[in-house]
Amino acid sequence: MTVFETVSGVPRIPVGDWTESAFGWILDSFGSFFDRVAQLIESAVTSLTDLLDAPAPLVLVVALALLAWLVADWKVGIASLVGLTLVIGMDQWEATMQTLALVFFATLMALVIGVPLGVAAARWDGLSRVVRPVMDLMQTMPAFVWLVPVVMLFGIGQAPGLVATVIFALPPGVRLTELGIRQVDQEVVEAGHAFGATPRQILRETQLPLALPTVMAGVNQVIMLALSMAVIAGLVGAAGLGGQVTSSISTLDIGLGFEAGLSVVVLAIYLDRVTAGLSRDRRSRRSLGSLLRGRRSPAADRPAQAEKAPAAA
Repeated sequence: MTVFETVSGVPRIPVGDWTESAFGWILDSFGSFFDRVAQLIESAVTSLTDLLDAPAPLVLVVALALLAWLVADWKVGIASLVGLTLVIGMDQWEATMQTLALVFFATLMALVIGVPLGVAAARWDGLSRVVRPVMDLMQTMPAFVWLVPVVMLFGIGQAPGLVATVIFALPPGVRLTELGIRQVDQEVVEAGHAFGATPRQILRETQLPLALPTVMAGVNQVIMLALSMAVIAGLVGAAGLGGQVTSSISTLDIGLGFEAGLSVVVLAIYLDRVTAGLSRDRRSRRSLGSLLRGRRSPAADRPAQAEKAPAAA
């Protein structure tokens, strides 16, 4: 007769043992696959970091400030120039570029998975009912918990940091893409059907353009969560500002910790303002791109004015 272990009169449910056994089986069966994936991730992140480190830091700062001006406005451009120059002055530039490379790949992977999944969930209610609790679990599980299984599968380094970051940052991309598609006026969609448009044409030319502000809000959230998790990933050997923060904790170096934390703030503000500028209505921007378009507008408007002239006469 089997005797069940109990906890305060409740049968002990060994969820942790089952999870450990499942990960042990996965590791025994697919260990070589995860090793190759880890090598690929390490190579990709290192290559992008080397690319970002290739130009002189001040040259890249000016380029990033011009990019901020191009997509947002001149105030964001000036703030980016000052903030990123401060990062160079604190000797945190190399670590910041390593974190930026990690955030870039994590965001890219989260969007490649999250946007199609959000579109599919918006179109099929059954899939949405399955996806929602999974996203709830991924979003509410403490961030540190994700580090344990990814270290078992990928070892120490950039690879577990990137995978944990993707898991943590994925839910907003899925949720806000689904929300944006569902908020599109059904009369507009029905009008597309009435004119003979295929479902793919309606999605590409009607639903996605109308849902773009909500989708871009999801992209912004993915980037912010990826940045926060990339710092935590320093605990499992991911290089960058997370590694600097972890080092400052282990050595009680308050100065290093404050400099690394301030660099995270500068990078977060830069990424937030740039992505917000991309989703803003172009007509409301005072960006470099708007100024350039404005200079071209008189010539571009001439044909339209010429067409209106006979009607006015």
